[in-house]
Amino acid sequence: MFGHDGPGIAVVIFAVTVAASLYGLRSPQFIERFVFRPHWFLRAQRYETIVTSGFIHADVSHLLFNMVTFYFFGFPLEARIGPARFALLYLLGLIVSDLGTYFKHRNDPDYASLGASGAISAVLFAAIVYAPEMQLFIIPIPVPIPAPLFAVGYVAYSWWSARQARGRINHDAHLGGALFGVLFVVLTDPQAWSGMLRTMFG
Repeated sequence: MFGHDGPGIAVVIFAVTVAASLYGLRSPQFIERFVFRPHWFLRAQRYETIVTSGFIHADVSHLLFNMVTFYFFGFPLEARIGPARFALLYLLGLIVSDLGTYFKHRNDPDYASLGASGAISAVLFAAIVYAPEMQLFIIPIPVPIPAPLFAVGYVAYSWWSARQARGRINHDAHLGGALFGVLFVVLTDPQAWSGMLRTMFG
């Protein structure tokens, strides 16, 4: 399991995301200002939106799902890898997870996406590399869920939601973020990756 050295950058990310999202739910103009629109990303030089869109959410359930996941995995992960590496993981997770969205929708002027899904997915999978033995209790399931199984369920939910979604939640970013989270640990701490393999496969 992880250690814990007190609050840090994860607390700031959590607080800003909750505050911006709740404000945005009352102000469509605020959401529109910071939402990510691939078509206008280069054409209108809206470069900042690839990051700012990750701090706003479409509705309360969208925000709650992401923030619960972030709470369970982000806070202890920062304690393990430190605030600088955690901030880098989160920032790059936001950006990298939206690259596929950019190329897929760059010619669609009406497409927009928002939410921290890509960065949250990067945090989730990086955390699981460090602590594959973790188990979670998720209401209303009465038994502990192994972290790797939770991760598989998270990706499956994301894939299903991407097929069903009609709004601006970027479920496609989940998979990109997941892959980046694993790659980040492989590149920055290969011993952690080797340790995960030994834990899972002996």
